[in-house]
Amino acid sequence: MEIGGIGVHWLWLLGASVLAILELVVPGVFLIWVAAAAALTGVVAALLPLGLPFQFILFALFAVGSVLAGRHQYERNIVPSTDPLLNDRIARLIGQTVVVETAIEGGSGRVRVGDGVWNARGPDLPAGARVRVTGGQGTCLTVEPVAAGTPQIERS
Repeated sequence: MEIGGIGVHWLWLLGASVLAILELVVPGVFLIWVAAAAALTGVVAALLPLGLPFQFILFALFAVGSVLAGRHQYERNIVPSTDPLLNDRIARLIGQTVVVETAIEGGSGRVRVGDGVWNARGPDLPAGARVRVTGGQGTCLTVEPVAAGTPQIERS
């Protein structure tokens, strides 16, 4: 089968090349797996006399299969991060000593962390007291009072 004098299998292989180049330009988009599906479809179309509708069905099946195989491959080979807490702001704050900005009354108040102020839950404490971050959820930190004479780690 030809379109415009060019074998359809060459169009599949050209499409695979374009998708692979796009994966290099915009990495992490899974285009490489779709490119593999287009390449497989091109090879099969070169070897077998398939109609265009069947080629598209074959491409769809190869695309689903290759993307699932790619996902499985990524899940089995997780790249360890040098900073696993990069996107977990609260986990990065645990253990830090911060200052109560608005008195904690009835279990809630606000604490200053660096140049920002966070909602906080903990025992009743006056403004200016030093507390240690022990956890949190969402935008609310859980804090505990810092005992006098305890070495304090304060980061901003």
